[in-house]
Amino acid sequence: MSNGLKVGLLIVIAGALGFLGYSQWKKGSDSIESRPATAINEASNPEAGSAMATNDAKGGSASQQRAKTTINFDKKEHDFGKMKQGDQVECVFKVTNTGNEPLIIEEAHGSCGCTVPDYPKEPIPAGQTRDIKVKFNSAGKKGSQTKTVTLTSNTEPLQTILTIKAEVEVPEGQDKAAKPAGH
Repeated sequence: MSNGLKVGLLIVIAGALGFLGYSQWKKGSDSIESRPATAINEASNPEAGSAMATNDAKGGSASQQRAKTTINFDKKEHDFGKMKQGDQVECVFKVTNTGNEPLIIEEAHGSCGCTVPDYPKEPIPAGQTRDIKVKFNSAGKKGSQTKTVTLTSNTEPLQTILTIKAEVEVPEGQDKAAKPAGH
């Protein structure tokens, strides 16, 4: 790489860093966005700083800061029973906000790509119930399957796990293409 190209690259990098530094300085040091999450947590609860940082790495940083509420489900596990490989099924978990604050589900993710949750993106008012739909695609699966959906919300604990199960049967002659249980 030529010296001129190196100098040009350094100028671009320095300019980008300068812009980022200026934009953070412009926000001001009292702005929550300009402080790392661990600094906020340690300032409000010095004893929980390292535990909060660990939770932050798992997700739920916004939910940690929100007013807490309580949550109840009609069930936390659904068994689809026996199904044929390639079937796509769906179940519904009913979630009720049993607390006094709005329930905010920050995120919901399946344990693998075959498990897809559809959850309320708007806050759930106190006392109200909404549906969380979970779709399971058994393509490439065989045998006993157990999958999970992890919800992150403004509850204690921050994360709740919902479980789906199925027994996937492979039609004769297609057994070689199926993945073993658990994938």
